Amino acid sequence: MTSQKNREIRLKKRPVGMPTPADFELAETQVAAPGPGQVLVRNIFMSVDPYMRGRMVDRESYVPPFQIGEALSGGAVGQVVESKNDRFRRGDYVNNFSGWREWFVTEGGELTKIDPAIAPLSAYLGTFGMPGLTAYAGLLKVGELKDGERVFVSGAAGAVGAVVCQIAKAKGCYVVGSAGSDDKCQWLTKEAGVDKAINYKKAGPLEAAVRAAFPQGIDVYFDNVGGDHLNAALGNMRPNGRLPICGMIAQYNATEMPPGPSNIIAVIPLRLTIRGFIVSDWGHLMPDFIRDMSGWAKAGKLKWKETIVDGIENAPKAFIGLFHGDNMGKMLVRVGPDKAV
Repeated sequence: MTSQKNREIRLKKRPVGMPTPADFELAETQVAAPGPGQVLVRNIFMSVDPYMRGRMVDRESYVPPFQIGEALSGGAVGQVVESKNDRFRRGDYVNNFSGWREWFVTEGGELTKIDPAIAPLSAYLGTFGMPGLTAYAGLLKVGELKDGERVFVSGAAGAVGAVVCQIAKAKGCYVVGSAGSDDKCQWLTKEAGVDKAINYKKAGPLEAAVRAAFPQGIDVYFDNVGGDHLNAALGNMRPNGRLPICGMIAQYNATEMPPGPSNIIAVIPLRLTIRGFIVSDWGHLMPDFIRDMSGWAKAGKLKWKETIVDGIENAPKAFIGLFHGDNMGKMLVRVGPDKAV
């Protein structure tokens, strides 16, 4: 096969505050034919995730920052179109970290084969992928969830939050989730099975709304949002409660750091545990994760929603939409046909 025309999204300049389309650019390149030991992959779906906003800042973190003028990277699912690597065959579906581009050549070290018979391809970027593992590890290992506890989840209709809610329900817990629209709240109660949903945009003082939903207090607060939600949770925790901190999307685009929780002193008398975590620390749980998630899905205890935007050129729009609450469940970009070969 000769070289392949490719389109990719590059970081044009570093965003200040909320990202805009002008911070990105669409570029065309040629991808060379695979050499010995290499494979050519056509991406089908790519993921956009809130954590990527931090990589657009030039600072040291747990992952390197994106570089100006270079293609961005992120989770994707694709299909092997041509292979000169004994580990992969033409037609294999693979997870990769080369999203934000349509085609790429690799020696295959970062590729993981996936089985579309277990879950749809797109689900490997959401419920059966990194967001799902984040929920699984964060709730069960970091949050040390016990059967029958009281669980509060912020960002509950998002890719991570929705899985957290349903794992907690599978464990017999009382679960309340917060979301930013009536449609999302209805999905949480009607489809995801949470006991109550709070539309934080209509609820009035959030701490009071959370208290009304948890008259006996919260055992585990899974934090995707930070800000007012963290304050509200701290004001309603039970003794020895746990707060796994997954993300704080409320301040990802802040140009100045907001003040910390005003009621952080509750950590002392209530003996609370607040622990941040990163999903890459929990990759060893993948076999258990796939086993348990598959079982819950077959038992009808696991449902998911996806918001799919078509076209690599619309990836920046999809990414920015995360911070406006445009997504129900996992936000994905379809960058190629569901079957490339």
